[in-house]
Amino acid sequence: MTRTALRYLRLSLFLGGVGLHRLIAYRLDFALGAGAFLVRVGIQTAVVGLVFRQVPAVGGWSYHEVLFLLGFSLLPRGLDHLFTDQLWELGRKLVQRGEFYRYLIRPVNPLFALLSERFFHPDGLGELVVGAALVTWAGGELGLDPSPAQWALAPLLVLCGALLHTAVKLFFASLSFWTVTSLPAMYAATQVSEFAAYPLDIYHSSLRALLTWVLPFAFTSYVPCVYLLRGGTGLLMWLPVVTAGAVLTAIALWRRGINRFDMTGS
Repeated sequence: MTRTALRYLRLSLFLGGVGLHRLIAYRLDFALGAGAFLVRVGIQTAVVGLVFRQVPAVGGWSYHEVLFLLGFSLLPRGLDHLFTDQLWELGRKLVQRGEFYRYLIRPVNPLFALLSERFFHPDGLGELVVGAALVTWAGGELGLDPSPAQWALAPLLVLCGALLHTAVKLFFASLSFWTVTSLPAMYAATQVSEFAAYPLDIYHSSLRALLTWVLPFAFTSYVPCVYLLRGGTGLLMWLPVVTAGAVLTAIALWRRGINRFDMTGS
């Protein structure tokens, strides 16, 4: 097991280097992608600013608290995008065009083979940088002074959030083994995840339940931020349970999909 883990670690480092080389080789593509991302985040930040010009607080959250939440939501999303964005290709075309078979004949785990084709996606790097900048600035404006426990847990909170994003993406991408293409479902789930960039307190109870227990994006940003900003641990104890459950469910569906995979041709 140790030898296998070291092998995959070496492969990850090598393929990560290939991904960085690809970014350097196609600089214009990287610049366009990063520019579009910065425009989107800039619009989100501007909208938050416009709202708080009219009201002092939204759902009990101040302006800088909402910016902190918005920035933190980009960290797990960016970590997920950095390594797992190739799952979109599975939902979009790999089963539909009969191309998925090539991952089954490679001498590595099929999921690793799929993901490794697109390590270090530019959007992921941009989200990590902008998210860290927003969290740092908003935290400074709030005078945030995390405890040693909060400092220690913060990286784990980001990692769990990234695993949740990946699990949801893998779950809906794996549906393509039955439906041939699952892009609409993946896109819908991604759109729902955007709600997690804002306080759940402003939403209807039905939407809060959806974001907490069905598509658990609340655990990617809202729950960690409540803990980091206010010390609230009400839902935090459920984070490892929800993360493990989501990952295991997604992997189980992925394995069932592989077992039933049948080439469709083009």
